[in-house]
Amino acid sequence: QLQLVESGGALVQPGGSLRLSCAASGFSFNYYAIGWFRQAPGKEREGVSCISSISSSDGSTTYADSVKGRFIGSRDDAQNTAFLQMNSLKPEDTAVYYCAAATSAHCPGLESLGEFADWGQGTQVTISS
Repeated sequence: QLQLVESGGALVQPGGSLRLSCAASGFSFNYYAIGWFRQAPGKEREGVSCISSISSSDGSTTYADSVKGRFIGSRDDAQNTAFLQMNSLKPEDTAVYYCAAATSAHCPGLESLGEFADWGQGTQVTISS
């Protein structure tokens, strides 16, 4: 029952950068993998990135092919916060972005939305000229 709150969404021009934050409540944040997802109008929610917990023996950060090389997921467990650094933004990146906590320390597949139990409220990212 981790509570997550996203922030940092904004209107950005194509080619610009934006950093999203995901602040978590409680002291157990570091035990859970954190995923970033997005949902554009008329589209299904899709996985963007997942950052494994430091407690995972095979921890890693994964990315969807559509954002690989442009987005960087990270976490600061001392601050109970995860981040999504978004660079070289494109109009097709426009969506509501969500962070979510998995039920494990290791990242599930980005397609496995059901394995993320706690979700933030979302923050709007709009890429437009």
